[in-house]
Amino acid sequence: MAKIDANSTLKRLQNRYRLVVMNDDTYEEVVTFKLSRLSVYIFLSTVFVLLTGLTVALIVFTPLKLYIPGYGDVNNTKELRELKIHTDSLEEEMRYKDVYLQNLKNVLQGNTSLKRDTSTLKIPKPEKIND
Repeated sequence: MAKIDANSTLKRLQNRYRLVVMNDDTYEEVVTFKLSRLSVYIFLSTVFVLLTGLTVALIVFTPLKLYIPGYGDVNNTKELRELKIHTDSLEEEMRYKDVYLQNLKNVLQGNTSLKRDTSTLKIPKPEKIND
């Protein structure tokens, strides 16, 4: 296996290259850059860090953070939870009331499916206590 020499790697990073932008029709040099691999690496790393920083700053310091799931305002989430509980209890009460009104309507129309117990009850007479 070939050993990687630190000096040769550093020399490769420091080798200078020329980037020339030319006009295709006239072959005139428009712009010339003298670059090395190290300078390109540093430039790209700097651009990446700046873009990441700007994106984080944009999200943290603007109302865009409210669109991130789970990052809403604490008061708003508390109010939302209370409203959900209140709405659920109101829906349950409406269901109970609808069932009650339907049963009342059936009783008034005589559409009861319940069989009435018409058997006579034998109630014992109270005993008299003689003193």
